[in-house]
Amino acid sequence: MSNITTFQDLGLSQETLDAIVKKGFEEPTTIQARTIPVMLHSDANIIAQAQTGTGKTAAFGLPLLDLVDPVSRTVQALVLVPTRELAIQVSEEINSFRGSKKVRIVPIYGGQSIDQQLRRLKQGVQIVVGTPGRIIDHLNRKTLNLTAISHLILDEADEMLNMGFIDEMEEILKHTNPDKRTLLFSATMPDKIKKLANDYMEGYELIAVEKEQLTTNLTEQIYFEVKASDKFEALCRIIDIEDSFYGLVFCRTKNDVDTVVNHLLDRGYDAAPLHGDISQAQRERTLGKFKRQNINILVATDVAARGIDVNNLTHVINYSLPQDPEAYVHRIGRTGRAGNEGTAITFITPSEYKRLMFIRKITKTDIKKSQLPKVADIIDAKRKKIDEDLGAIFTKEIDQSYYDWAKRWLEESGKSPSQILAALLSLSFNDDLNPNSYGEIAEVRGGDRSQIDHHGTARLFVALGKKDRITPRQLIDLLTSRSPVRPKQIGDIQIMENFSFVTVPFFLAEKIVAGFKSKGKKPLVTRAKSFEGGKRRKHRTV
Repeated sequence: MSNITTFQDLGLSQETLDAIVKKGFEEPTTIQARTIPVMLHSDANIIAQAQTGTGKTAAFGLPLLDLVDPVSRTVQALVLVPTRELAIQVSEEINSFRGSKKVRIVPIYGGQSIDQQLRRLKQGVQIVVGTPGRIIDHLNRKTLNLTAISHLILDEADEMLNMGFIDEMEEILKHTNPDKRTLLFSATMPDKIKKLANDYMEGYELIAVEKEQLTTNLTEQIYFEVKASDKFEALCRIIDIEDSFYGLVFCRTKNDVDTVVNHLLDRGYDAAPLHGDISQAQRERTLGKFKRQNINILVATDVAARGIDVNNLTHVINYSLPQDPEAYVHRIGRTGRAGNEGTAITFITPSEYKRLMFIRKITKTDIKKSQLPKVADIIDAKRKKIDEDLGAIFTKEIDQSYYDWAKRWLEESGKSPSQILAALLSLSFNDDLNPNSYGEIAEVRGGDRSQIDHHGTARLFVALGKKDRITPRQLIDLLTSRSPVRPKQIGDIQIMENFSFVTVPFFLAEKIVAGFKSKGKKPLVTRAKSFEGGKRRKHRTV
């Protein structure tokens, strides 16, 4: 497979290739190049070891779209994932490759209306992407039939085992077609995975992709939370606070690119657009100017930015939040190159916070929250730069005509040297140093997003984690034993090394916490506070 360099070499249908081009993918990643031909041209079961962020969703999603029958209304493929966030992400990603194909892909997960899921399943679905608990729920209700599936994909299999889903996985496997193909994707290959493969996969082809570092240590990653209407003002502040800004700004659409560039040009910045409507000749001219730093700001879409290779960028700015973790990795990978340090900045609105946290979790990187520069700080930074530039002038020879001019001003104006210098500085830098040239940015108070969402649920912190050998099942049993909450009301369980999180109905949160209060002891269960910088903040007891 080492000679495969394009998607055309992999055996995909023309419809799928057209969808890939529209998506903006130019060449397959290693896991895609090695997995897709095996899925399309053999009946082998597959164990694929590859990191999240290396394109494995497309590795199984693209051939799956070619292998299922869009005419049949039966479920032909099940993709099992550990969390609802991943169920949504995988479903959206496969849907984005669908193109003109009449294939229905539906996510099934806890926390979503089951009536809505029932309606979708009754309409006929070819591919289901689901979490173990909700899949079993549908199997018990007999609203999901897996006896005819031809493909079972276990995505993030090691994570599912770590979260204690082995019983659920084995139960689901019992309901599936014994003649199906099984594809197991895992970042690691512990003994539990090998045992699962030996028990449920009769022979398999192992595809192992060498581990790569997804994000560079030379790139500082931060995010700012702003209203959508304040993003442009925030961008200007970031550009102006820097001594020498040289960066890529990513937008989601061509219209967004043009709008941002026009606003930047109106404010006097050296910026240029790059998107699908730009001709190849114009693209080459723009890239040439950017590489020579005749322009220092390039605003682009993901598709248009493919192939840009510049080593000394100071910034990559996600003006629009990337659609998925892989796009995030590709974007920020353009800074922090060749030993140069760089900064990756992401703008999010309050409603996008959860998506960013999902990206942070999947890429296993630390994206820290930061505060936008204040106008006074920007003005101070500009003054310091002007001071440096003026100081540098004295190291060079100044033409005698300027001395003559200065002498005449001193003799004829009747003004003091300070007055004349102040007037010249005002004339030269008044626009640059005018604080009124910056607009106001409204403060966004995100609150405890992890505590309450808009569906009437609350997030709880439990002081037990992997080190305590706690499983999701044991966690549910613990909560139900000391409070009125029922197992089906507990969702989105996340078990970390030292603690865990669960989502419960908001009206039960206080009762659950009260059930774990113990006089003189630190409570086992409290309301969850938000996370910043990867460190847990103090938790307030209810």
